[in-house]
Amino acid sequence: MFNKILRHFNKKNLKDEKYSFLFDKPSENEYIVYDTETTGLNPKIDEILSIGAVKIKDNKIITSEKFEIFVKPTKEINEESIKIHQIRNIDLQNGSELNEALDKFLHFIGSHTLVGYYLEFDVNMINKYLKPYLGIKLPNKQIEVSGVYHDKKIKFIPDGHIDLRFDTIMNDLGLPIFGKHDAINDAIMTAMMYVKLKNITKI
Repeated sequence: MFNKILRHFNKKNLKDEKYSFLFDKPSENEYIVYDTETTGLNPKIDEILSIGAVKIKDNKIITSEKFEIFVKPTKEINEESIKIHQIRNIDLQNGSELNEALDKFLHFIGSHTLVGYYLEFDVNMINKYLKPYLGIKLPNKQIEVSGVYHDKKIKFIPDGHIDLRFDTIMNDLGLPIFGKHDAINDAIMTAMMYVKLKNITKI
C-alpha cells in the first residue's frame, strides 16, 4: 500500500508525459539487468561514465538486445578512478551528453523490472540525474541479485557468514568470469547470476 502511494506521487511529479510509459505494468518474465561505471562511489558528487544493460526474457539472456553507452563527464577523470574502471578521458571524447544518454536508457528499460548487483547504488546514480530532468525517481520494480543469493544460501547455513562479493558469487554458482569488469560485461554476468539463481533450489 505504501509503495503504491509513493508510486502515485512519483508519477504526479513527472514533468514530461511522453515518459509515462515508465509507469506501465511491467512485462512478465522479462527483466532488464544494468550496471554503471562511475567516477567514484558517492552519488552526490560522482558522475556516470558508462551504462551497460541487457534483457532477460523467459530465463534467457538476450544478448542481441543489449545497451551500452558512454557519457561525457563534466570534469577530467582522475588517475585513481581510471585504475578502477579502465575508462580514460580520451575514451569519452565522443561520448553522449548526459540527457541524451538518459533518454536512450529510459527507452531501453521501459517499465521492465530492474535487476542488478548492489543495484541501489546504480539506481541512485540514475536518480541523481533523473530527478532534475523529469522530476521523478525510477519507478521500476527492483531485484537485488546478492539478496536473492543470500536468501537461497542462508537456508542451508543459517548461522554462517555469507560472502557476497561479486566474483565469489560467480564462482559459487559455477559461472565464468569475463576478463574485463566494465558496465556491459558486469550486466551480462549479473544476468547469468540471476537466471541461475531463479532455476536452482540449493547452492
